[in-house]
Amino acid sequence: MLKNDRPLAGKVALVAGGTRGAGRGIAVELGALGAHVYVTGRTTRLEASDMKRSETIEDTAEMIEARGGTASAVRTDHSDSEQVRLLAEKIAAERGGLDILVNDIWGGDDLTKWGQTLWEHSLEDGLSIQRRSVHTHLITSRHMLPLMLDRPGGLVLEITDGTDYRFRGNVYYSLAKVSGIHLAAAMAEELRPYGIAAVALTPGFLRSEAMLDHFGVTEKNWRDAVKIEPHFIASETPAFVGQAAARLAADPDLMTFTGRALSSWELSDRYGFADADGNRPHWGRYAAENGL
Repeated sequence: MLKNDRPLAGKVALVAGGTRGAGRGIAVELGALGAHVYVTGRTTRLEASDMKRSETIEDTAEMIEARGGTASAVRTDHSDSEQVRLLAEKIAAERGGLDILVNDIWGGDDLTKWGQTLWEHSLEDGLSIQRRSVHTHLITSRHMLPLMLDRPGGLVLEITDGTDYRFRGNVYYSLAKVSGIHLAAAMAEELRPYGIAAVALTPGFLRSEAMLDHFGVTEKNWRDAVKIEPHFIASETPAFVGQAAARLAADPDLMTFTGRALSSWELSDRYGFADADGNRPHWGRYAAENGL
């Protein structure tokens, strides 16, 4: 239970990749706790990305405002260093600096060919996964970290899949997701003298917009998908990892977590929050019980 319902008031956050999924959930929850959130991505109401999804950064900003927060939607291609540099200048001019950086750029779903080995997989698609989900994080951190250095108590989040270095079923996918864990650990070392934490954060089985579409269900009838994928019963909405990120950012003992890889379910245990539907999914326990 939060003693202050807006503990992030006065803080400035950037959620890079906040158009949908975990990024959207995190952006909304950061805004609900009082942070002003810059939401970036490539899909706007005027211009779609090659992901060909309907969700937009403006939608996310409106969701933040509906929760009583404030937001700025800024179209940014995070693979373009100049666009990210200009975004940093905009944040500095408008807000004076940055307190929370969330690197959640991905864009690798359509590029990952499950069941194909390294030598069978398209090399160009595999390298594109790295460009979209590793290079973009490096570019964004390079331009944004200088805005954070004189604001102790800040947080850099690398959103990833899993908390360890095990193989994730595809070499290119594994490399991208493991890179997020090491990026957080490495940045933690460089940011420690400035009192800024860097953490990798993973959701469990994410009930994202794309996953709901994949199974042909909505949030209202999502349990129907369990007939297709039994493990979907342990899924979580983007709001769950969103709350994990926001509660972590508001924790006065944040620096004790720097360099670590954390999960939504363990932070739910720590902070006592539930998912949007009132459930307390625990992918770690479920996976252990089912040998996953």
